[in-house]
Amino acid sequence: MEPEPNQEFQGLVCEGANVLPSKFIEDAFRDGYGKVVNIRRLDEVINSINGWYMERGLFGMVSGIEILSGGVIRLQVSEAEVNNVTIRFLDRTGEPTVGKTRPETILRQLTTKKGQVYSMLQGKRDVDTLLTMGIMEDVSIIPQPAGDSNKIDLTLNIVERKSGGGISAGGGISSGITSGPLAGLIGSCAIYHKNLFGKNQKLNVSLERGQIDSIFRINYTDPWIEGDDTRTSRSIMIQNSRTPTLVHGNQPDSNSFTIGRVTAGIEYGRPFRPKWNGTLGVIFQRTGAHDDKGNPVIRDFYSSPLTASGNTHDDMLLAKLETVYTGSGDPGSSMFAFNMDQGIPVWPEWLFFNRVNARARKGLVLGLACFHLSLSGGHVVGNFPPHEAFAIGGTNSVRGYEEGAVGSGRSCAVGCGEVSFPLTGPVEGVIFADYGTDLGSGTTVPGDPAGVRRKPGSGYGYGLGIRVDSPLGPLRLEYAFNDQRKGRFHFGVGLRN
Repeated sequence: MEPEPNQEFQGLVCEGANVLPSKFIEDAFRDGYGKVVNIRRLDEVINSINGWYMERGLFGMVSGIEILSGGVIRLQVSEAEVNNVTIRFLDRTGEPTVGKTRPETILRQLTTKKGQVYSMLQGKRDVDTLLTMGIMEDVSIIPQPAGDSNKIDLTLNIVERKSGGGISAGGGISSGITSGPLAGLIGSCAIYHKNLFGKNQKLNVSLERGQIDSIFRINYTDPWIEGDDTRTSRSIMIQNSRTPTLVHGNQPDSNSFTIGRVTAGIEYGRPFRPKWNGTLGVIFQRTGAHDDKGNPVIRDFYSSPLTASGNTHDDMLLAKLETVYTGSGDPGSSMFAFNMDQGIPVWPEWLFFNRVNARARKGLVLGLACFHLSLSGGHVVGNFPPHEAFAIGGTNSVRGYEEGAVGSGRSCAVGCGEVSFPLTGPVEGVIFADYGTDLGSGTTVPGDPAGVRRKPGSGYGYGLGIRVDSPLGPLRLEYAFNDQRKGRFHFGVGLRN
């Protein structure tokens, strides 16, 4: 018997390839059309198809190939579709236990759905998403064959954190207070629950107390409203605070006063594009100034008004709009934020004004070094509380100046350039230069609080420092000179705003 020669390739039938692009298959076989079928070439095509699935973390492969009569090649592809997704709660020893989180709260976080071809890369992203909820200690996905079919069942092994609620205490530093024996020290305590009703809802009751300032806050957050398909979150907040004012600080008679705020509001937020998030809200606020004995004050030492209404307090209802773009987080990424507050005069004595504020940051990697450029600015129109003017100068503004010492106005513009470079381990050095200006708007603030305190209205600073990476974010220790040749240290936590 004489061996039958291979046929010429005249056509292709591909079965089972639901996610594999038809163009990829056509391109893989195009060179062989009209030529004698080459077994070695078929092996190369099969390897390239299997490689396409592997590169994307997809459970798929060529399971069979057959040469039919007439030179038609029949290609059989097997793709493992997700059949069922089940949840198994484990304790720290790996033994099954009863979970506190509702299964539907977990399942709706997953982008992997029934009927999809399972992707290990997509599964890893789902694991990361579940961990960012803050209530899981460990998450893993275990794929298993579903009977005799090409489908697979997924089991989520979840180890929850020991307690969804508790009590915490700590301390910190406020850069807004720059004098006194306990300058800037803040103590705090909180009662919290991170998984209310098993729905990943958060409740936090906290108190912060410093040398002068204090904040009592009740905050409830639902990160994803039940029944919503767009990941809309809801946050309800009630707050009572006393904070020093940077606009009317530095009283010649050494008397100090604070701004008291009673605030209540509700906000809704959701992502509307990749890396973009938006927030809408309504906030009521009552503000007023008080001396160190708690008595209301309507004017400072220079007779500058401390309220817009002339009363002991100002009432306002604010409609809030905020849009934030967050980059990848690497040194060369970008960030942009825009927010607007509109005062709504429900009653004639309630304030009517509009305030806009924007900030942007861009990084550029230069070998081992990294260059960061930050810009921010804002403007207010209408009848607004004088203590809400934009304060310029300080750790997160123009370094080399005390907080708010450059000026305060209805408008502001601040720019910063930094070059950071590695030193050793988590420590890096930084060289920086800042500039800020009130754009000549200081005199338009009622009472001209910046002018009577002889603030320049614009200024620059430059210096160097070190930063240490920590779980709280970068710890910054910097020394800067201003344009009046005066130097000062600055300490901060986190990236410069």
